[in-house]
Amino acid sequence: MQLVSDVILEDSPQTEPRFGAAYPAFDDFKLWDPAAWTSGHPHEFFQRMREQAPVMWQAADTSKAGYWSVTRYDDIKTVELAPEIYSSERGSINMFVMPRKEWKPKKLIPAAFNSIINLDQPHHMQMRIQQKDFFIPRFVAELQERVDAKIDDLLDEMERRGPVVDFVKLFSQELPLFTLCEMLGVDEADRPKIIKWMHYLELANQYFVNPWSLLSRRPWFPIKFYQHVNEMFAYGERIMAERRANPRRDLMTAIANTEMAGKPLPQEYLDGSWLLIIFAGNDTSRNSLSGTIRLMTQFEDQRDMILSDRSLIPAMTHEALRMISPVQHMRRTAMEDTELNGQRIARDEKVVMWYPAANRDPSVFPDPDRFDMTRDNGDKHLAFGHGAHKCLGSRIAQMQLHSAYRKIFDRFPKIAWTGRQTIAPNTLVHAISSLEVNLYGRDGERPNMVPVRRSS
Repeated sequence: MQLVSDVILEDSPQTEPRFGAAYPAFDDFKLWDPAAWTSGHPHEFFQRMREQAPVMWQAADTSKAGYWSVTRYDDIKTVELAPEIYSSERGSINMFVMPRKEWKPKKLIPAAFNSIINLDQPHHMQMRIQQKDFFIPRFVAELQERVDAKIDDLLDEMERRGPVVDFVKLFSQELPLFTLCEMLGVDEADRPKIIKWMHYLELANQYFVNPWSLLSRRPWFPIKFYQHVNEMFAYGERIMAERRANPRRDLMTAIANTEMAGKPLPQEYLDGSWLLIIFAGNDTSRNSLSGTIRLMTQFEDQRDMILSDRSLIPAMTHEALRMISPVQHMRRTAMEDTELNGQRIARDEKVVMWYPAANRDPSVFPDPDRFDMTRDNGDKHLAFGHGAHKCLGSRIAQMQLHSAYRKIFDRFPKIAWTGRQTIAPNTLVHAISSLEVNLYGRDGERPNMVPVRRSS
């Protein structure tokens, strides 16, 4: 099986599109710069793009190729549903692919390319089918009991530390990690390592795009980063080898024993799968959990509806995913000269889809900045992607979110965001790295606890 990393299109300087731009270009927000995202999604900028430049050329710095930004809902669906034209494999999902001579640490960059999320057909579907048993409804139902118990433990710990706590640190970071480790079969003693590895992987985005900004704050970062990344891959390689020799009923075994054309996956693809599952398995749920608590503080009428009727939680979850858009973008690469919404795009040019813009497209979601769980199409958001590459773990994510919201609002009906938060510099995900909440609401009064009568 050919490695994506062996044939991937590397970045080269390109400040202008080959065919010229049909729409104006706006450069007052640098979409490619992680530091620009620390105040959240640039919704006013996206609105301007949707209205005046739905397929907009944006140049990055002079060493990298510029790209086409796509912001309208229907245009993004067009790209997602035409993988034969817009490839995940040719240039990966990453906005930039640095020259091969700069690929350090040795395993990290190739692993980022050699994974299911970067594969086109038929290989993408072949890998997906062999791992699907851990994402089907039956497995999700089996997992839910353990997730529910973990949620209770986390809420107990929040109350012990409260009433003012960091919701990310004590809850939204911990729950997806627990769920992921349960799926993978990671032993309890090893789980804290994954939190540490995730932290360094998230910092990697800003390090590779704007290293001097990070180094000015953390001059020791490269040394520790290389150390932790090497440790992460060594652990993954050892565990996968164990699962091949002694299979278990877990996702790690399924990944380790995946075959392509009747042969075991090369180590490079196992490294890629390990990297992807650690990173992608956490971000959507973690940032959705935090973002939803923030939204329910901003839209009290919606909270009141949930407190009156818990059956609205699935609709609330979809509407929150639409509003939060935890995954900010994915990239495709044109396999041939083509046209999108009146804009000619040349072969090998990048096409970047901005999900927060699509999820607030007023032609699809009227009054898009209003949180409204009664929308009749709230579940049509693109927070999980669309088409062949729609998130494989979306059922797992929604199960966690439904259980978490139900138990949080049962236990802390007045939980409120205090207004303090930190959003990490990151172009790929809406990375809420801290969110301060008061468990008992703005007035800080502990609610009356209703005793639960347990049957003997």
